[in-house]
Amino acid sequence: MVKFAHIADIHLGGWKQQPLQDLNLKSFQKAIEVCISEKVDFVLFAGDLFDSPYPSIDILKETFAEFKKLNEAKIPCFMIAGSHDYSVSGKTFLDVLEKTGFCKNVTDFEEKENKIILNPTICKEIALYGYPGKKSSLEIQDLRKIKLNHSPLFKILMLHTTIDKAKGTLPIDSIETDSLPFADYYALGHLHIDFKYKNFVYPGPIFPNNFSELDELKCGSFYIVDTNSDNMMKKIELKIKEIESLTFEIKDTLTATEEIISEIEKRDFADKIILLKVKGELEKGKSSDINFQKIEKFAKD
Repeated sequence: MVKFAHIADIHLGGWKQQPLQDLNLKSFQKAIEVCISEKVDFVLFAGDLFDSPYPSIDILKETFAEFKKLNEAKIPCFMIAGSHDYSVSGKTFLDVLEKTGFCKNVTDFEEKENKIILNPTICKEIALYGYPGKKSSLEIQDLRKIKLNHSPLFKILMLHTTIDKAKGTLPIDSIETDSLPFADYYALGHLHIDFKYKNFVYPGPIFPNNFSELDELKCGSFYIVDTNSDNMMKKIELKIKEIESLTFEIKDTLTATEEIISEIEKRDFADKIILLKVKGELEKGKSSDINFQKIEKFAKD
């Protein structure tokens, strides 16, 4: 039938540190490059393209340049808003992106008799449905009321939310998978995990969104789904930089700076992301005695 890319949680503009913000963008650019080289029929963006509803001009320029590449390759794109790029007013830069013709928001619904009826967007004999993520998981109460306006085509439901099967021990609200209307594929976003339950899929973020994710995930990812293949789903890992972690048990902060620098000096960290973890029960000095600026400068040099 079709071959499509499922991407979520790009969070462009999310990192405060410019080098990491640049790597986030490079990871997104790499994903677009792969989509074009794989000649997918279309691309799904399941929420949080931007880290806020109103990204900077520089982020917008780079983003539009990537969507232009997909447009020139004649690859249609479909999206929903996530909890970060969603706005209660409904006015975000996702609307500007749609206005250019580079991407279509598939959120289309009407409320009838306490039900939310989702209308399909048709592409290449596929019926695409979507509902946006909202702040504080407020979309959950709506999702318990959604129905799909019937279509005989292969159905894809795009959601930016937490499903019960994926939340683990997190103390957050979630939608029961059994309560959702049937779809042939659920293109999910929101949880930054690589997770599959039946045909419910989280592809993970396009790039780790914080230091904990850098340590755990190591890189971003997305999926290419080929409904004609026996091995329908192919995970694409976006390895932009190698990541290494260093953990130090510190008791004396007066000597800690030189101890850490000495250990870094023994290793080859060229062109890598270094995650430095310092822990321990202090016997001498205080935490402010560790000169992290000096350590960072040494590591960069």
